[in-house]
Amino acid sequence: MKTMLIGTEIEVKNNKIRVMRIHDIDYISLTDLAKYANNSDPSGVIRNWMSNRNSFEYYGLWEEINNDNFNSVEFHRIKTEEAPYNRFTMTPKRWKDKFNSIGIVPSAGKYSVGTFAHPDIAFEFASWLSPEFKLYLIKEFERLKKNEAYQEKIEWHANRILAKINYVMHTDAIKNYIISTLTEKQKNYIYASEADILNVALFGMTAKDWKEKNPELAKKGNIRDYTDILRLVILNNLENTNAELIRKGIPQKDRLIMLNESAIHQLNVLKNNKNIDKLADLWQDNNNKIVELGQRDSNGGKNS
Repeated sequence: MKTMLIGTEIEVKNNKIRVMRIHDIDYISLTDLAKYANNSDPSGVIRNWMSNRNSFEYYGLWEEINNDNFNSVEFHRIKTEEAPYNRFTMTPKRWKDKFNSIGIVPSAGKYSVGTFAHPDIAFEFASWLSPEFKLYLIKEFERLKKNEAYQEKIEWHANRILAKINYVMHTDAIKNYIISTLTEKQKNYIYASEADILNVALFGMTAKDWKEKNPELAKKGNIRDYTDILRLVILNNLENTNAELIRKGIPQKDRLIMLNESAIHQLNVLKNNKNIDKLADLWQDNNNKIVELGQRDSNGGKNS
């Protein structure tokens, strides 16, 4: 499964403003805000604001208050030696790289989606652009926080994290109850073997069997990358069940039978469950958002 971005858009005075969930905080696109002032060169608008001494002192103070790993020494040196002069220039990338900042996230990579900032900083930037624009931004942002569809996306993201935790529980059970005395080569085999127990129980085939039947798809992923939401939910449940069975010392061949029976039962119970359809819609919506943001950037968007 690919890494998911939790994102959406709000509209402020006929301007589309992207919002992205980063470390449980809804960061706002400075790139989109800057387009309100200069649609052709938003990166220049951001750079001008960050190079303003008053702005520099504001977002620097924000980091000192909220970021334990912030490079305060370098910040105060720049504040004294560079910021007072017209030649002073600050960019999102320099701020991130040299000061270990968290409040402003610069664009990076082939599919960058622009520069984002913590709401505290984004609102200050919007105020610098236009006090009226800032007030409308705050109003729409607050409305977003009450939007049920967006909150469901966040809950879905939390469920994805929970699934990763359950996977750790599965591998931990293997580590502590099966492979404690094995060689590294044997350990790797056991991990793959236990993963295939789940594959056989749910999909009726091993990962190798699937690759041989789907050589083209196998170049880009595995059997789990191409399954549906229903089976991913069941797979998550089976990992928990298998971990418990391992801890109870139940042999692998017996566990396979029990896991297969559980998988068949869950498929029958959940196949028409509306919540599964809801998860599938959220999954598709979020993947569409990732593709849309990537295409938007690759079709001429400037890195900011």
